[in-house]
Amino acid sequence: MDVVDKQKRSAMMAGIKGKNTRGEIAIRKGLHKLGFRYQLHRKDLPGKPDLAFPKHHAIIFINGCFWHAHGCHIFKWPSTHVEFWKEKISTNKIRDERNTQACTAMGWKVLVIWECALKGKFRRNLNEVVHTTANWLLYDSQSAEIKGKM
Repeated sequence: MDVVDKQKRSAMMAGIKGKNTRGEIAIRKGLHKLGFRYQLHRKDLPGKPDLAFPKHHAIIFINGCFWHAHGCHIFKWPSTHVEFWKEKISTNKIRDERNTQACTAMGWKVLVIWECALKGKFRRNLNEVVHTTANWLLYDSQSAEIKGKM
């Protein structure tokens, strides 16, 4: 049983943003301060990545652990409307994988920064995440991910 009524839950879910989240803005500000320039939500790239760095031929997705079924402490399967959520979240995971593969096939390297790296009990220091991302942009040639400490 849900602890809030249907109308309130609907309003709460509608308020969840897909773009310009707090975590995304924090990463953008940190990288901009270090001199990195980027493009936002490029529609010509699969999955409309949160950040694109044409100079480094790199893209970054900043994923919410719930919506993308990350196997961390933040993600929990909902106990109501189970079939709906399993289909919804599984479809998101399949789409993520397809978009990552398509971007890689186009010659882009992909970094996924998980929500648990930025908040929750196993979060990392924001400067650590920003500097790890900067090093990845400059030196790494492969796709990677940043997640919370385990």
